[in-house]
Amino acid sequence: MELSWQFSRINFPTVSSSPLHPSKRGHGFFAPSRSQLGSHHGSCFGRSRCCKQPNQRFSSNCCLPHEARGDLRRTCRPPQSSLYDEPGSSITCNGCGCQTRGKLSRVVVRSELAGTGSTQDMHEFSEILLNSKVRGICFYAVTAFAAIILFVPMLLEHPLVLMFDRYRRKAHYLVAKTWAFLSVAPFVKIEYEGLENLPPTDTSAVYVSNHQSFLDIYALLTLGRCFKFISKTSVFLYPIIGWAMFLLGVIPLKRMDSKSQFDCLKQCIALIKKGASVFFFPEGTRSKDGKLGPFKKGAFSVAAKTGVPIVPISLIGTGEIMPPGSEGRLNPGSLKIIVHPYIVGNNPDALCSEARNLIASGLN
Repeated sequence: MELSWQFSRINFPTVSSSPLHPSKRGHGFFAPSRSQLGSHHGSCFGRSRCCKQPNQRFSSNCCLPHEARGDLRRTCRPPQSSLYDEPGSSITCNGCGCQTRGKLSRVVVRSELAGTGSTQDMHEFSEILLNSKVRGICFYAVTAFAAIILFVPMLLEHPLVLMFDRYRRKAHYLVAKTWAFLSVAPFVKIEYEGLENLPPTDTSAVYVSNHQSFLDIYALLTLGRCFKFISKTSVFLYPIIGWAMFLLGVIPLKRMDSKSQFDCLKQCIALIKKGASVFFFPEGTRSKDGKLGPFKKGAFSVAAKTGVPIVPISLIGTGEIMPPGSEGRLNPGSLKIIVHPYIVGNNPDALCSEARNLIASGLN
């Protein structure tokens, strides 16, 4: 009875509720101002230990009896000025004297930061990604439509090509150039530099270039030169595109098969001796980061053995327009083709180093 009478005389400070720290049911709390710190109704020592009285049940609401919980729901809330106390300070409840370490400021900061976010940036990124995917769909639709239309004249002229131009196949490459231009021109601007360095169409040569994207083949076909590409054997199984590659005389290759690689080099040498030209990507695969990788010496060994010139070409921008691994997207942009002066020699190592330096200079 004496304890109940003492609690009835306690005047708890009336504090406006803060939206950042709503009182939970059964767990109300408050933090008075610094002038109100301390209490004459009991004291607590150590880490938030509350003085317990016999024959009373105490709740977690600052060590007050259950009868006082109803008042705490209305009054035990932290004032606005106490939310930004120093992290090392302690707060003493006015009712029972229990101390609470000042960790409220950290909770408030986290709740405020959690609500922030760059929604506008995410929206712009999603819009750019959607536009690239739509452009990619349109690009492949135009590519497929043009391939179907142009495959018919290529198929009809194939017997005449085998009879009169079996190795260069100029008529087929004219169709391929038209197909590549119709596919790329509506979406990408193409710039050319050094076209005067291209050898005559009747001159055999070895063309080499950096490799950044699936779009490289389209860009190189717009040059209008009759060079034989080297492609994986699985690509020949694609409808229309694979069949057209077969009519063009593209050289098949199994990458992990050493015998297939040796046969590919022998076929390239035979085609060059008969007046055709071949094209190599000396890096062997597409660059993942756009940087120029190390060159393999197969193309330069063929040029050294046959004595034909090597034509280095730098492709700029294809990796950004259609990144490797994201062939379903077509980003806006322009690409540039730089044809460097051709080089001649009989040392594969020297040819490889010189050609790589020329291509790297164009990229830089």
